[in-house]
Amino acid sequence: MSELTDNLPVLLVVEDEKNTRDGLRRYFDGKYDIYLAPDTDSAFNLLESQPVDLLLTDLRLTGGTEGLDLIKRAQALPHAPVCVLMTAYGSEKVAVEAMKRGAYDYITKPLDLEKLEVVLNRALRSRKVETENRHLRQELDKKFGLEKLIGNSPAMVDIYDRVRQVAPTHAAVLVEGESGTGKELIAQSLHRLSTRAQGRFVPVHCAALSPQLLESELFGHEKGSFTGATERRVGRFEEANHGTLFLDEIGEIDPAIQVKLLRALGERTVQRVGSNHSIQVDVRVVAATNKDLEGLVREGKFRDDLFYRLDVVRIDLPPLRARREDIPLLTNAFLTEFARQNNRKIVGLTPDAQEALARYDWPGNVRELRAAIEHGVALCRGERIGVRDLPPRITGQSSNSSTSHPSGAGGTRGSLNLEEMERTFIQASLQQTEGNITEAAKLLGISRRTLHRKLKTYRLSA
Repeated sequence: MSELTDNLPVLLVVEDEKNTRDGLRRYFDGKYDIYLAPDTDSAFNLLESQPVDLLLTDLRLTGGTEGLDLIKRAQALPHAPVCVLMTAYGSEKVAVEAMKRGAYDYITKPLDLEKLEVVLNRALRSRKVETENRHLRQELDKKFGLEKLIGNSPAMVDIYDRVRQVAPTHAAVLVEGESGTGKELIAQSLHRLSTRAQGRFVPVHCAALSPQLLESELFGHEKGSFTGATERRVGRFEEANHGTLFLDEIGEIDPAIQVKLLRALGERTVQRVGSNHSIQVDVRVVAATNKDLEGLVREGKFRDDLFYRLDVVRIDLPPLRARREDIPLLTNAFLTEFARQNNRKIVGLTPDAQEALARYDWPGNVRELRAAIEHGVALCRGERIGVRDLPPRITGQSSNSSTSHPSGAGGTRGSLNLEEMERTFIQASLQQTEGNITEAAKLLGISRRTLHRKLKTYRLSA
């Protein structure tokens, strides 16, 4: 056993062959704080007596005991180690059973020590990510009120600092970033950390409404002020009085509405449509855009005076591809959320699935990652999401779905054309949802009507 040091992770090796135990101790000496055990009983006694980061156990041990049983018992401990299985009986069946019992990965004998070191390092990183994610969420929740924001990359740490600094002020904030980067979450955090936290947070998605409807939405209207105005309506400015008004996709609003918005911000008053009466409001405005607002000003498509009203403090959210180190933290958080929602026991992702997420460029940013993990939870059949459970566009295997996805709905050929792939995914989704058309359509990302049409086209039955 190596000399105990707080800087080394703890590795417990369970192996009944003394020569193998000693060889592993010599190889990993200085890299891990190593404990050795010849059987499951002594190993479990040690696991109960002190925290262990990594458990490396043989499948078959003296006395008929099973390494899989030890892994299952270890996973039930309050501080469960990450488990890796050694076996001379390497097969897909063993691997699947190991994953079900909670193993992170497995390696076959005779051992390739360099390959084993890679597997252990990867398992240790997985544990570190889970621990960092848990601690980060607790720290943000406890100290900063940023519990919905996830990431500890330098870019995100700078953003947390700016949010904390500007939130207590009355300054308007402009949040810029690509679609799906989490601009509304930034706005919510600004509200929660402000002196207006007891007031309402009122979001308005400007691009979703026509100019007339947006005007009514923002400022309200009187009964009879236009066709369909059958009763008085209070606008979002009034709803957000003493709170925060979040204007999403601000770059999409009509020039006429820009004028009225500028007046409301400058005079701190609003007039309902159809009324001559001004209403005093005390509102902090946070606006967001996925466009270059300064560029729109130069092109004459956005008023410069309104821009300067909104752009008092700017927060630029980076795309996910620019902060890839946050992908494991986000993945872990979404996995926990969707596993709980769906009452599924899913403990993580396979190494190949993790690598696929790390390689992908994420044009849809955090929103796309969240959807991918929900997709994986819905299709996962074991305790770890694999490559075949992820959307094909992410894994890059859409042209070989017969080797990457359940074959029950397709043939055994090495490649499929587009129609065959679509048929395969429809059948797999129907099988996963037990014929529920609504749920299958959600998994596929299409409407019920579209799914019914495709079922008819491919002569499929739910």
